[in-house]
Amino acid sequence: MRAGADDVDVEVVGAGVVGLTCALELARAGRRVRVLADRPPAQTTSAVAAAIWFPYAAAPADRVLAWGGATLRRFLELAADAETGVVVRGGVMCHRAEEPDLAWTAEVAGHRPAHADELPPGVPAGTWCALPVIDMDIYLRWLRAQVADAGVAIAPDRRVRSLDELDAPTVVVAAGLGARELVGDDAVFAVRGQVVRVRNPGLDRWVIDDDHPAGMTYVVPRASDVVLGGTADRGAEGVEPDPDVEAAILARARALVPALRDAPVVSRAVGLRPARSTVRLERVDADGRAVVHCYGHGGAGVTLSWGCAAEVVALVAADSG
Repeated sequence: MRAGADDVDVEVVGAGVVGLTCALELARAGRRVRVLADRPPAQTTSAVAAAIWFPYAAAPADRVLAWGGATLRRFLELAADAETGVVVRGGVMCHRAEEPDLAWTAEVAGHRPAHADELPPGVPAGTWCALPVIDMDIYLRWLRAQVADAGVAIAPDRRVRSLDELDAPTVVVAAGLGARELVGDDAVFAVRGQVVRVRNPGLDRWVIDDDHPAGMTYVVPRASDVVLGGTADRGAEGVEPDPDVEAAILARARALVPALRDAPVVSRAVGLRPARSTVRLERVDADGRAVVHCYGHGGAGVTLSWGCAAEVVALVAADSG
């Protein structure tokens, strides 16, 4: 056993939605867990997410669908508790291609072709369904409280530059974009996403139009605001909102949902999605330590969080042979 490892079994690097969910499920499985991160949950990329359940920009497809399905079922359970910030809302996934990819609907009950009067102006077709929408301000506070109640310690100001700094016999790397430097994975790259939030004029339906000819567009209402997006700028890592990009997002969103025309802006943000050609979720045993990698979720960290956490628990429990 490594020196100092007697107080915890597992150290989780990363305090975003994936790291916290992994820590919670590990603690519930009886592990003694510590979370290490260079920033608190409210300052992670997870806090920027519009956070509607949808397996966006993640692969491989079969594993993503399984992780996503498990997460969807958990969110549907959590929606019964108002303190979680999870609400099930109906909305329309817009289709502009003749044969849209509908693989995700295999996990979604009650989906159907959208009726003509449910489609935004100029959109030829779509799928109507009800999906969990997660208010990340509320949800991350709830999740952190759950983690604390489970006995997990969180060190939010601890930047881990090398796994050699850690003491526990098992480490979970859930560092998102930070995994690129932490474990030397050059396959990780940023996909910049900008959002603008406006006061909710009374909307209770979401709209997602990923194939909008002027750029991906989504309108996700929450209790008091509406998250409007967005962008998917591969390789861009600037975190300051661009006023011109914001103006374009507002124009696209207001054209899709005219009720937003006079809604005032209340806040804006940029998040760097931690992308990879495939999500890395595997266990590597070396030098007497088990390292479970769980990163590269792209734009689907929230959507895959509970399913991936369950697999992390299984991998931690696995006999290394």
